[in-house]
Amino acid sequence: MKRIPCFDSHCDSVSKCCYSGRHLFANDREISLDRTAQFSRYVQLFALYWDTAIPPERSVLHEYERMKAYFHAELAAHPDLAVHCRGRKDIEAAHRDGKAACMLSIEDSSLLECDPAHLEMAAADGIQAIALTWNYRNAVSGTCAQNPEMGLTDRGRAFVKESERLGILMDVSHLSPKGFWDLFEMAERPIVATHSDSDAVFHHRRNLTDDQFRAIMESGGIVGLNYFAEFIGGTRDIPALIRHLEHFLELGGEDCIGLGSDFDGCEEVCHGIDTLEGVPNLWQTLENRGYGESLLQKLFFDNWMKRLHD
Repeated sequence: MKRIPCFDSHCDSVSKCCYSGRHLFANDREISLDRTAQFSRYVQLFALYWDTAIPPERSVLHEYERMKAYFHAELAAHPDLAVHCRGRKDIEAAHRDGKAACMLSIEDSSLLECDPAHLEMAAADGIQAIALTWNYRNAVSGTCAQNPEMGLTDRGRAFVKESERLGILMDVSHLSPKGFWDLFEMAERPIVATHSDSDAVFHHRRNLTDDQFRAIMESGGIVGLNYFAEFIGGTRDIPALIRHLEHFLELGGEDCIGLGSDFDGCEEVCHGIDTLEGVPNLWQTLENRGYGESLLQKLFFDNWMKRLHD
């Protein structure tokens, strides 16, 4: 099978490996950076995440710093294989050197104490995107799982405004429906869903309605297809995932769809893409269905690259 590009906008590998004593390289999880050489170009957006139902030993900010330090130490141990990138130019330089490009995001603004004052630090750390919520309601908004009728609070609006000023993308993947529309109405920059599927194809509170997908397109944003079997539904395999993709394409999303695996964050992954090595199976299946090289390059790489700053 030929070497293909891969830009993956969401995985939980840093948090899972950090707290389980594993490395980002040569591990037994779904993503291991020593296995990325199979791709012609590889970008991974690593989400920093802490389950706020578990009281941290010191503070959530301490956990943020701990995961960030772990990430940098892991990359420093293998400088010939992967490098931290903060934008397109860094990614292009990494690929010229034959290295994987690694970027950071935050899953749940609670990791920053929902405090706009901490966003300068996040931007300085190279954070590319922040999910306003995970599954628990917080000080900025309700979620799709808890208080879905609760929209952005005053603090949430301040958080969004400061994030946009700093060039950090707002991720709606876990946000409440009310929070989503509040964000859409005030957003001045593209909105993204780093790991979400289509509710019209398979109904799940975490999936996007057609109106939400259209709103993301209108904002200039993008949706990363999630490999979580529970969100895919049906046969939970590659053909089932493709139904989500093709529905988004029918809505005009050719330039607004990418990959957002949710690797190392799922109980059950799409059958046929069980680990990083399975991603080329999706490309091959789409190619067999008549997808051309140009469209495949967009879906697997170019569409996400266009959303990044230099």
